[in-house]
Amino acid sequence: MEDRSKEARALFMQGYNCSQAVFGAYADQLGLSQELAFRIAASFGAGVGRMREVCGACSGMFLVAGLLTGATQGKDQAGKKRNYEVVQELAARFRERHGSIICREMLAGIPGFVPYGGGAQPEERTAEYYKKRPCPDLIEDAARLVAEYFSEYEANK
Repeated sequence: MEDRSKEARALFMQGYNCSQAVFGAYADQLGLSQELAFRIAASFGAGVGRMREVCGACSGMFLVAGLLTGATQGKDQAGKKRNYEVVQELAARFRERHGSIICREMLAGIPGFVPYGGGAQPEERTAEYYKKRPCPDLIEDAARLVAEYFSEYEANK
C-alpha cells in the first residue's frame, strides 16, 4: 500500500478533521469515493466528536485496518482476532512514536487547551491553529504507519 502521508497532511490543512484526513487519503486504494470516506470518518475527528478521546488520526488508521482486515461474519473469531491484532499493533507503533493515542494527552501542552473538548464547536482553522498543534505531523505519521504496516503485512502473507 503506497504512502499517502503528504496527501493526509494536505487534507487536514484543507479543513478536514484528523480522521477524515488519514482515511480519506487512502479512499481510492480502498475502493471508496473520497466523499464516502469523509462521511465514514467524520465522527472520529478531534478524539471522537471533539471529546479528546482516541486520536482521530489513529481512528483513521483503524478504519483503514477494518476495511483491509475486518471480519465480515459475526462468528468469525479468527478474523476478529486478526483485525484486533492489526489495530493493536498500529496503536502500539503510534504510541511508541508519540507517547499516546489519546488526543487530550497529546494536546495537553497547548496554551488554553480544554482537555475534554470544550463543546462541539470546532476551532477556526487559522495559521495560528496549525502552528500550535502537533496534529499535522501526527496525521502525516499515522498515514505513513498505515503504508509501512500494510507493506510488511503483504510481504508476510
